[in-house]
Amino acid sequence: MTDLKQIFEARRSINFFDPEKKLEDGLLEKIINLASLAPSAFNLQPWELIAVMSEEAKRKLFPLTNNQQKVLDAPVTLILIGDAAGYEKNNPVWDELGRMLENKDALANTQQFAYALYGSTPERQLKFAESNAGLLAASIMYAAKYYGVDSHPMSGIDFEGIKKAFELDINKEVVMLIVLGYFEQSKTLYPRRYRKTFAEMVRIV
Repeated sequence: MTDLKQIFEARRSINFFDPEKKLEDGLLEKIINLASLAPSAFNLQPWELIAVMSEEAKRKLFPLTNNQQKVLDAPVTLILIGDAAGYEKNNPVWDELGRMLENKDALANTQQFAYALYGSTPERQLKFAESNAGLLAASIMYAAKYYGVDSHPMSGIDFEGIKKAFELDINKEVVMLIVLGYFEQSKTLYPRRYRKTFAEMVRIV
């Protein structure tokens, strides 16, 4: 599937995954590399992923998702992590930007501006982590569909429990899970539900 409109129309949130059908070798890497083209603030890419694939890791994650069976059945569940401190100077993306800029003061000024925007309060830090990771999340699901892989985003989870179980640093926030795999064909996929239209969503000012 290569037409972007078709990909948008074909992507569905799948609740039932075929436990016998795995992702072919290298396919997850292709999906993530394509999804990495997602935009982010200052191109800082303040995100990380944990790919839960082993039976042991699935069993650890399962009770932290309200025992949702798809976590056990699907070949991969991604833990999408936002870095609430991703604007700081130790982010290697700043080095790449610094090599592009002729005026070195411009880099310091840009870093200070980023801190003012995203680092000045805990609320701004959290918003920075979650909003940027959300951009990657959508990109992952559409990239997956491009490669014929189904998905399901999950936010009905124990965020703090997952953070503890998978030993995340204090600045790393669990934003959501994304289950990847293939629809269990013995199940029935409901018709696509109602979507708001332009007239219902948009207020022109």
